Amino acid sequence: MDKDSVGIVETQYLNIDEPFILESGKSLDNITIAYETYGELNKEKSNAILICHALTGDAHAAGWHEGDKKPGWWEIIIGPGKVLDSEKYFIICSNVLGGCKGTTGPKSINPETGYEYGVDFPVITIKDMVDVQKLLVDSFGINQLYAVIGGSMGGMQVLQWIVSYPDMMKKAVPIATTARSSPQQIAFNEVGRQSIVSDPNWKQGNYYGTGQIPKNGLSIARMIAHITYLSDESMFIKFGRDLQDKDEISYDLSMDFQVESYLHHQGESFVKRFDANSYLFITKAVDLFDLSVNNSLIDGFKDIKCKLEVISVDSDWLYPTEQSTEIVAALNANDVEVSFSEIKSNYGHDAFLLEKGQLNYLLSRFLSDNIVADLMTTDVPTIREEDSVKKAARLMFDKNVTHLPVVTDDNKLIGIVTSWDLSKSIATNCESLTDIMTKTVKFCYSSDSIEDISRMMRKFDISCLPVVDEDFVVEGIITTDHINNMMS
Repeated sequence: MDKDSVGIVETQYLNIDEPFILESGKSLDNITIAYETYGELNKEKSNAILICHALTGDAHAAGWHEGDKKPGWWEIIIGPGKVLDSEKYFIICSNVLGGCKGTTGPKSINPETGYEYGVDFPVITIKDMVDVQKLLVDSFGINQLYAVIGGSMGGMQVLQWIVSYPDMMKKAVPIATTARSSPQQIAFNEVGRQSIVSDPNWKQGNYYGTGQIPKNGLSIARMIAHITYLSDESMFIKFGRDLQDKDEISYDLSMDFQVESYLHHQGESFVKRFDANSYLFITKAVDLFDLSVNNSLIDGFKDIKCKLEVISVDSDWLYPTEQSTEIVAALNANDVEVSFSEIKSNYGHDAFLLEKGQLNYLLSRFLSDNIVADLMTTDVPTIREEDSVKKAARLMFDKNVTHLPVVTDDNKLIGIVTSWDLSKSIATNCESLTDIMTKTVKFCYSSDSIEDISRMMRKFDISCLPVVDEDFVVEGIITTDHINNMMS
């Protein structure tokens, strides 16, 4: 095990007792969410990053399970010293709703019948998956994620997060994905689904407990999908037209080429770890995904508030770069702060799982490019000039803060009171807030760079700055603790 691995990890489970209402209007009772975490949540609960997995992924994004022969699926970027540093961030990854790796899905027991749901499991959407993830994030008491990151279907979840919960994250990174499934993408998924339901062992989805599974259908579905994850160049480099275990073409219908053997291996391996009904429901959720409003992504993205880095892969023909640039254009039209990068790779769509160097570089640059808005606290207690010293002291004690912005009735900054000022009021027997507050207060804007405001804090020997908008309305507060936590 490498020293930069999070080590041995275990999957954890959260049970949701309340009925969960789906986008379709149907509901699920007693949902279970399987998840893993890496690192520790800081005192401010401001260092959490949510990782969203792709179509057939799971909660095991990093580290090792006891007895496993390989680590989590994104081990290349998660761990001590890596871009998603488990010594700096609190990283969360959960299995999606409808999955088969611990989160409630078709093979879970339906509490109403005592048997597996099978095809009685309701049709789900990417939004449903995200809404379930939101319940998990809420369970940690996290009010805002530092970032949400994912590739492929995970990228769809990222985009759904910024639409459904625009205030819930500071940064977002959708990778190798789309904002709405295209007819070609839907077509590939439908062929895969038909291969499953056409398998006699599918038994209308009721194969659980029969000792048989739709092995052939699921294997073919995986073979079809796997072709879309690769590029023509990567397949040529890996296989060419090389023969498999023979010196010459057999001139019969048996396998001749290495690429054929490879696809069969992928299919056979897949049926050992994935449920056929889960594949049906998850691919259907992908097909239904469409964030446009009135056929307009600009309208769909009108409420986005976080900063984004959109990443595509130049050889990806499943989710080509054009679909990423469509996302960027719609975000730009809404004046969202967004940057775009393209991974150069011959791996095709799978590059987001393989290109360690480029991913670490792009994500590191984006996650460390901080402005005040990335770190500031927005839930800020304030006080009025006419309030008493005693009220200020009580508010500081109750909210566990050392600085209180003094504001007008319309929340405009006119001063600041510190715990040092309150100490001074006791020594001078002063009861008026006006007499002790600082009126020539230093402040900053949410768009200021961390480097600039850190320099200001050192210059004036202050530990806290109110954050205001152009009308001087208080938006938040940033402290040296925020900056120190980021640097550490």
